[in-house]
Amino acid sequence: QVQLVESGGGLVQAGGSLRLSCAASGRAFSMYAMGWFRQAPGKERKFVGAISWGSISTNYADSVKGRFTISRDNAKNTVYLQMNSLKPEDTAVYYCAAGRYGMDYTNYDYWGQGTQVTVSS
Repeated sequence: QVQLVESGGGLVQAGGSLRLSCAASGRAFSMYAMGWFRQAPGKERKFVGAISWGSISTNYADSVKGRFTISRDNAKNTVYLQMNSLKPEDTAVYYCAAGRYGMDYTNYDYWGQGTQVTVSS
């Protein structure tokens, strides 16, 4: 089992930045690829980005490419999502997940509880 806890969400103005963190405990964190997903009210959960277990590969949704960056620190069992140039349409609950590298939410076996990000215009 892997337990994931997100933090760092909040309210920010358009054009601003936030950094989300996801702290993992339990089985070896470094074994897993990590993904970030988001879900806006009334919409389905969508892929934001992913990072492979050794940070060799990253992948991003087109909507965030060039603005968001995923990184991980395996020594701290933590993955980060740096979000710059935020837009109102980035408003959502953000979830981190651990599993197999990819864009499909079914790749991921373990999920955090989510953290709210609200971007005001």
